[in-house]
Amino acid sequence: MQDCSPYLCPCVLFVAPLQSTCFLTRSILLSPSIILPSADLNMASILQKLITPLFSGPPELPRNKVTVVGVGQVGMACAVSILLRELTDELALVDVMEDKLKGEMMDLQHGSLFLKTPKIVADTDYSVTANSRIVVVTAGVRQQEGESRLNLVQRNVNIFKHIVPLIVRYSPNCIIIVVSNPVDVLTYVTWKLSGLPKHRVIGSGTNLDSARFRFLMAEKLGIHPSSFNGWILGEHGDTSVPVWSGTNVAGVNLQTLNPEIGTENDEENWAETHKMVVDRLEN
Repeated sequence: MQDCSPYLCPCVLFVAPLQSTCFLTRSILLSPSIILPSADLNMASILQKLITPLFSGPPELPRNKVTVVGVGQVGMACAVSILLRELTDELALVDVMEDKLKGEMMDLQHGSLFLKTPKIVADTDYSVTANSRIVVVTAGVRQQEGESRLNLVQRNVNIFKHIVPLIVRYSPNCIIIVVSNPVDVLTYVTWKLSGLPKHRVIGSGTNLDSARFRFLMAEKLGIHPSSFNGWILGEHGDTSVPVWSGTNVAGVNLQTLNPEIGTENDEENWAETHKMVVDRLEN
């Protein structure tokens, strides 16, 4: 008789007969959503014959579950980035638009062959978010043409009054990341509504502003964005402030090369770059 070839697996044991006197033991990846009832092998299903559970009891809770609230363009961009960077062992999506939510979930599930996240779920019911470690909130009404971000406040606050308590009810130990606009105000509102410590409610702030600023400055200089360093501070949007004194390329400060950079006296009109950042954020 040949020796068996065991492969360690914390989940299940797969035993497939090779010959009448030999068995090969291998591990397989089992979806956390599958529960294997015990059954007489004579009456067992293919699944029950294929997989022998090594333990019984309730399924193990996810250790790095992430929820994305809102499956618009921003929400799905967040979801895809999270999956591609292998940051979670379970991804949950929530939205009020049931048909779109189901379609986005199926797209991700059908592509899971190329991913390492074993479970992707979605529902309009917030119970699907239970036990999340991180919740990314991208939900909110769309900004209308010509409308400032601050005018969005009351409409989105009313939405957050419904969303935030449900998030905290099902995931009281989570960290909430707010992306919805106006992001600075809604981050404060989320903190107040959630009752969470301030270090567990985080807004995306001016990260997007800074990323676009670095790209546009680097494009004008003819270099890669990673070679340019600079930041946008303050409130996300049209009141943000570029820190011209901190702009540099490979450690060479641009303000030392052009003391008027970013001012009205700047003949190169670098301030236009910041204006382009704000204009693109408004579009």
